[in-house]
Amino acid sequence: MTDTNSAAATGKLPAAPRALRATASALVSLALTFIGLTAITFVIGRVMPADPVLAVVGDRASEEAYQRVFLEMGLDRPIWEQYLTYLGQILTGDFGTSIMTTRPVTEDILRFFPATLELATLATLIGCVIGIPLGVWAAVNQGRWIDHCARVLGLAGYSAPVFWLGMLGLLIFYGNLGWVAGPGRIDIYYDGLVEDPTGVILFDAAWHGEWEIFWNAFSHLILPAGVLGLYALAYIARMTRSFMLDQLGQEYVLAARIKGASEFSVIWRHAFRNVLVQLITIIGLTYASLLEGSVLTETVFAWPGIGQYITTSLFNADMNAVLGGTVVVGICFVGINMLSDLLYRFADPRART
Repeated sequence: MTDTNSAAATGKLPAAPRALRATASALVSLALTFIGLTAITFVIGRVMPADPVLAVVGDRASEEAYQRVFLEMGLDRPIWEQYLTYLGQILTGDFGTSIMTTRPVTEDILRFFPATLELATLATLIGCVIGIPLGVWAAVNQGRWIDHCARVLGLAGYSAPVFWLGMLGLLIFYGNLGWVAGPGRIDIYYDGLVEDPTGVILFDAAWHGEWEIFWNAFSHLILPAGVLGLYALAYIARMTRSFMLDQLGQEYVLAARIKGASEFSVIWRHAFRNVLVQLITIIGLTYASLLEGSVLTETVFAWPGIGQYITTSLFNADMNAVLGGTVVVGICFVGINMLSDLLYRFADPRART
């Protein structure tokens, strides 16, 4: 019997076919998720009470002008046919033209999305750098003052409204103390002084050595990122504490202590390594939620991000912009989840098989 037949008989496949099968399964899952995301988003956009034709022609347009635009937009066709046409367009990167900005939606997304990416990335870093050690420390000192402080901080970060924290932060740190810059992404006299091929001002300014612009942009960024970071910190610290409490009660931790392992080794080399696998998923979900859920923060701080762009477009019945922005955010959410799954496999050797 050949090796292939033996593998088939035992129900096991060689590594290469197994990897190909896993890759094909992931691609099919991604394609189905993308189709489902675009279909749901498109249908919701069509059944909303906002009339996209009126957004184009205005309230005072004649019936003839209304009907002409109605036909040009293809709204007379069945909704499934409209969706297939829309799907074909977005597969080529064409989300249509924004009524609000009169520019292609793709161009608007490339302009606004880097601001949200910059904000969510720094907020997630704040949440990880502070939240993970705080959660570990709280679990190790369960029932002590640090544990109570961590739980109160987590409750406050989860319960306090984002818009209230944002206005309070502006009042204290910008209005009274003057420690940070105010709303907006950069002072107006620095706007356009540095080339921004990536759209991420901190990276572009550092790349060109424009450190004055870098620190000005950072001064604008730190307060909204801190507000979002408090939410990320609360969630990550709470989940880290929960995971660590579960691991510290396992028998292998007791065995490591009996063998004379140091407390640092027990906590970080044994317990935390098992927690890390779960934390990867938590961090990925947190990052994705900040990318899609920072609308209030962007509104309070006048931050020109994708959340504010989608919200403003929705109020103006600019459905091309709303659908385009929503699809892009959804794709990012799916992509981050897939990346988390990949990192999970690297962190846990058992998941590779």
